[in-house]
Amino acid sequence: MPTFASMVFPNKLQNKINFRIENKALRSLGLQPHSIDFSSNDYLGFAKSEAIFDATHQFLIDNNYKINGATGSRLLSGNHSLYSLVEKQISEFHQSETALIFNSGYDANIGFFSAVAQRGDVILYDELIHASIRDGIQLSNAKAYKFKHNDVDDLKCHLERNREVASKDSEIYVVTESVFSMDGDSPDLVEISELCKIHNAYFVVDEAHAVGVFGQYGCGEVQKLKIENAVFARIVTFGKALGCHGAAILGTQELSDYLVNFARSFIYTTGLSPHALATIKTAYNQLKDDNAQEKLQENISFFKSELWRLGLQNMFIESNSAIHCCVISGNEKTKEIAAKIEQNGFVVKAILSPTVSVGEERLRFCLHSYNSNKEITDVLEKLSMFVNK
Repeated sequence: MPTFASMVFPNKLQNKINFRIENKALRSLGLQPHSIDFSSNDYLGFAKSEAIFDATHQFLIDNNYKINGATGSRLLSGNHSLYSLVEKQISEFHQSETALIFNSGYDANIGFFSAVAQRGDVILYDELIHASIRDGIQLSNAKAYKFKHNDVDDLKCHLERNREVASKDSEIYVVTESVFSMDGDSPDLVEISELCKIHNAYFVVDEAHAVGVFGQYGCGEVQKLKIENAVFARIVTFGKALGCHGAAILGTQELSDYLVNFARSFIYTTGLSPHALATIKTAYNQLKDDNAQEKLQENISFFKSELWRLGLQNMFIESNSAIHCCVISGNEKTKEIAAKIEQNGFVVKAILSPTVSVGEERLRFCLHSYNSNKEITDVLEKLSMFVNK
């Protein structure tokens, strides 16, 4: 029996690692430095909130939830009473018939897309859709075609073409995000919803980076635009603005029942702990009691005004969200500028190929309610200095 030290690593795998190293694209894990945060998804500061931490703990004590884990999948022993309480709260908040909680946004997307679209069905997805949705689509038996990013005309062509050749029992699903995580921009959800209605297609929207940022109390773009009834399913996640963990799929009771029976990432995984559910509950309560969303919107406006003052606006992808991306181009150059900014006390993440297309490498600035105007000005002045050298 060979020891681990003597085992030969497979050549095919080593070659892939070497290719990443040669292209300055090798990923590695590191601790978050104690610098000013312009990189995390904690848009409202909820992940750091002592008030949420304390309220969650007190809720668990008051309601005698003294257990560390769910003990099993939700279909076995893990469906503790907090699930129904929190799912009801989420569905009411998002004006949806039901909410079904998954362990993460990745699990939700894998489970939904692998289970819902059937053989003979068609999925039309934005070319920049999140990797978790792509992975779910690959696990389905449906045909899938991408349309140009945020291009409603191209989507219309795809809808017309596929509706013409589809059999009478084929369904078409149209998938996009309300805020794209690597660009920070948004599609015309109203126009897409109208197209879906005309072509009898099911509309699916991932709201991961919109919840907590847009709409009343941070309800998301779909509710802000009042198109809930035009959307077949919404995926909302709790690991961004809500500062905790997990996700939910919003839809009809029929959809929820179907996913409980056929979504493998739901069926075959241990449920979330009572503490995780209680944190989600407290975070949703905080959305209605906190002014963090208003402060975040002020910071977004100030950030954009500083881009114009410094003449940086043409380097950034247009965005009204908390995500603002400065396209640099080239893995090495992007990493170099990110490192220089970090040396000056700010954390801004370099997004490299293959996460984004070659030539589209960028610095991704995430704004938060707790960033000050001075911090925003300082980090952008540093950026201006380094990109103009």
